[in-house]
Formats: sequence, structure tokens, C-alpha cells
Amino acid sequence: MLTTLPQQLYLLCYTVDKGKFQLDNLQGRGQLLRAGALTELARDGLLATEGKKVVRKPGKAPDDPFAADVWGDLPDSRPKGWLQFVHNKAHTAETPVRDQLAAAGEVSVSRGKVMGLIPADRVTVTHPQEVAALQERVRGVVLGGADPVSVPLEELAMAVFAVELEVTSVWSRADLRTHKEPLKTLAARFDETVPGLRKALRDSYLSSRAVGGGWSA
Repeated sequence: MLTTLPQQLYLLCYTVDKGKFQLDNLQGRGQLLRAGALTELARDGLLATEGKKVVRKPGKAPDDPFAADVWGDLPDSRPKGWLQFVHNKAHTAETPVRDQLAAAGEVSVSRGKVMGLIPADRVTVTHPQEVAALQERVRGVVLGGADPVSVPLEELAMAVFAVELEVTSVWSRADLRTHKEPLKTLAARFDETVPGLRKALRDSYLSSRAVGGGWSA
């Protein structure tokens, strides 16, 4: 059972009908996972926003070790811009979340080679239909015409973040054109709740894509 937003975001990038994580959906996934953890911290009152900057609030560290690491990176006095907390450690984000999923039996990990040359971990999803159901639930946020105010923050984040990272396992290019206005409304709602985070995620993704990076082994 998935318990954290980063775990759900990790699996959201899986292309069920092709039975794999496609490379174009892996660019920016490290940033995506950190943005998910930051969203949870905002939900749980463990960070505050000032303008479009973020600061850590005092309190007990999250029980989830990945979220706790992200929380520990935040400044505890003077607010700073979001981008560094989304981007700078993105290359370290995937392995801990993947290992959580493997420990829960949601994925299996084996060693293989990309193009028969480059050693890489091969991640296989254990329950693809559950991933498909998750993707449809996220799509339903838009297709069902829900009032953005009534959408839980986790589902709002998944729908909006998948747009910013152009995750084709959730939204096709045609979807993005057809549902442009509802998606803009959802993005505005997210920005009201966690101002500045969505733009930082998009900026980080575009920066990584420009140099062909954004994912870790």
C-alpha cells in the first residue's frame, strides 16, 4: 500500500501499456519526488511560505525518512527560494523512494544495461493495474470536473506536477490542449496553497531537460 506522495509520484511515471518507465518520463523525476515531499511538509504544517520563499517550521521531523531529509534541507530562519530545494539534490531522490517501494513489494529491482552497454537498475512494477488506477484517479481530477477547492492536496499535486513535467503516462499532448483551462485552474489552486513550488519544479525540469539530465540510476 502506497503511503507517501513521493511513492505515488514515482509510480505515476510508469507507462502501463508498454510495461516500463519510458526515458522521457524520467527526466525530472528526482525533482518531482522532492516536490512531492515538500507538498507533504506544507500539508503537515512543517514549512511556511513567505512570498515565494520557504522556511522550515519547528516541530517533530516526519516519520518518513525521505521527507525528513528534505525537511532537514530547508532553512530554519531566513526564508529562501524554492528552486534549490527542488533541484540541488534531485539526483539523490530516486533511490530512497524506489527502495521504499521495493521493500513494500510494489516494485522489483534488477541490474541490467542500457543499450547493452551502460549498467543501470531495471525497475519492474509489481501491480501495474494499481498504477493504472492511480493514473485514472489523477486524470479524474480534471475529467470529472471537480471543484478545485474540494480536491485533496495530494491529488491536486499529482495532476498539476504531471503537467509541469509533461508526464505522458498521465497526460498526452492532446489532453494538455483539450483540458488547458481546467488544468490552469488547478494550477492556480495549487499556487494558492503552496506558492512558488510549482514554478520551481517547472524551472528545474526545464533546466535538466536542456542538458539531458534529471534522473538518477
